[in-house]
Amino acid sequence: MAENRNNNQQDPGPFGFKFKNNRFALILLVAIFGIFIVLLSSPGRTQGMEIDYSAFLNYVEQDQVESVTIIDQYEIRGRLRGVSGDSAFFRTQIPYFDDQLIQTLLDEGVPTTGASGSISGWQLMLSIFPWIIGFIFIWYMFRQMQGAGNRAFSFGKSRAKKFAEDGKKTTFADVAGQAEAKYELQEVVEFLKNPSKFTRIGARIPKGVLLVGLPGTGKTLLAKACAGEAGVPFFHMSGSDFVEMFVGVGASRVRDLFEQGRKNAPCILFIDELDAVGRTRGAGYGGGHDEREQTLNQMLVEMDGFDTKDGVMLLAATNRPDVLDPALLRPGRFDRQVEIDMPDKEEREAILKIHSSKVPLSSKVDLSRVARATPGTSGADLANLVNEAALHAARKNRELVQMGDFEEARDKILMGVAKVSRIISAEEKRKTACHEAGHALLHYYLPNADPLHKVTIVPRGRVLGAAFSLPEKDEYSKSKGYLVDRIKISYGGFVAEEMFYSETTTGTQNDLKQATDLARRMVTEWGMSDLGPTAFGQEDQPIFLGKEIARHKDYSEETARAIDSAVGKILTESLEDAGRILTEHKDELVALTEALVEKETLTDTEVRDLLGMPARKSATDLSTDDEDGAAGA
Repeated sequence: MAENRNNNQQDPGPFGFKFKNNRFALILLVAIFGIFIVLLSSPGRTQGMEIDYSAFLNYVEQDQVESVTIIDQYEIRGRLRGVSGDSAFFRTQIPYFDDQLIQTLLDEGVPTTGASGSISGWQLMLSIFPWIIGFIFIWYMFRQMQGAGNRAFSFGKSRAKKFAEDGKKTTFADVAGQAEAKYELQEVVEFLKNPSKFTRIGARIPKGVLLVGLPGTGKTLLAKACAGEAGVPFFHMSGSDFVEMFVGVGASRVRDLFEQGRKNAPCILFIDELDAVGRTRGAGYGGGHDEREQTLNQMLVEMDGFDTKDGVMLLAATNRPDVLDPALLRPGRFDRQVEIDMPDKEEREAILKIHSSKVPLSSKVDLSRVARATPGTSGADLANLVNEAALHAARKNRELVQMGDFEEARDKILMGVAKVSRIISAEEKRKTACHEAGHALLHYYLPNADPLHKVTIVPRGRVLGAAFSLPEKDEYSKSKGYLVDRIKISYGGFVAEEMFYSETTTGTQNDLKQATDLARRMVTEWGMSDLGPTAFGQEDQPIFLGKEIARHKDYSEETARAIDSAVGKILTESLEDAGRILTEHKDELVALTEALVEKETLTDTEVRDLLGMPARKSATDLSTDDEDGAAGA
């Protein structure tokens, strides 16, 4: 990188001059040339008046010339005698060779002398200085063109950034959780530290390790931790840096990257977002001569060609392993995949402790409660949560970050900033409260539903209200009973509006969409219907798009009608069951609606107190705090 920085600096010109750009240098030199051309073309200082040669001969015949000096036979300078006895200087040019001139002057008795022409130092400088300036300009432009040529030749060089082992290292201690991933990567560290430990027993270390995980799970952080643990140079490069509009540049950069690795071995080469260059070949529009495919081909050759004894380890990260070319994943290339999962509750708590170590926390802050209240979040999400909580505390002029700040930060990340300035009519506010109360009340009467966290009618982002539920524990699969109860809860707002207003609002749009999508997936993907354990339809996934755009219909029209019937049955039964529950507990629904209109936000504890239900032992309420001013937006 030092070479690139030197290329970007302007080379000092001769005599220490530095031109900031070529345009300025060109304008300056043109101005200097113009000045000297004017000076050289202007007549010099004359000694007397200029007369014609014929007039000069007449003055000689009239005996008015006192004396003359002939200069190099092309110019005559002398003095004329005036009528009053004074004299004046004159000069004239000899237009042709006059062999009678000397004889004429002698006959008339004019004193005559000769002289050779001379040039002054100033005239000499005027004559040669433009050539000096021209030489400087040509030399400078040559240097500029040479520098541009060097940069052109370096266009195919790798843009990998080298992170040396000096300075603060990133180690596995800086990565919370991910115990299994760290265990897999520890072999990479051991190989880079002590390769003979493996080669002595005949073991072959994987040539490439592919880190696979959702965005924000810490793939890049783990790669840097490997370099920090091993104490070796770490070269980082994005997959998109390989691909350029010029043919062959990507392949050249791949060759240069691996060459840098061999020169700095042992080291780690890390390619982020590998799917930018490693997608399956033959899927683009450029055919076999596509630039991206040439880059991929060169990468395949380099990976299978360099010797593991060189101490070069290739790491790569992607969140789309399904679109990678199979040749990349075969043994001998990326022959090991390390799955970077979303953190569980204990790992989320450890991540929160790392990111909040530099944030002053209140003694009432319980990070285990925050971890439990944030299921499905990644490490990057949790880092953002801590930062938003600190920002909220600073806006409130607090010295310590409290639990209420974490609650507000989570709501802001999930739904957006609270729109407290939005003016909502009393009637619309009551309709929203009724809608959200219908969602919230069903959480207490459905056996498989997650516990309610809080219900609010404070508008945020594009929603007018929300009912949050949080699972008791991290779950990685869902039962049919849980999914059916989720559909019933989605219908809670729809049923409540029908009960009290005999019509529904557009606020039910997202609820109906969620219920319909969930029911269809139960029938077509998970076999949770009367149609039996059969998966209907396969996802059409064009590789060059890298996303699902449709479902392939591999069943008959009769089966399609049966699927529609099964989906309709699930939705109808769920709607009827939700209506029955809310009708049986209509008084509680009215009380919950009135409380929401008055307070706008109710936690699970407050709802249970309102409805006379026993409190839950494992509360996830983050907005309550024993300190003053802890809660609130």
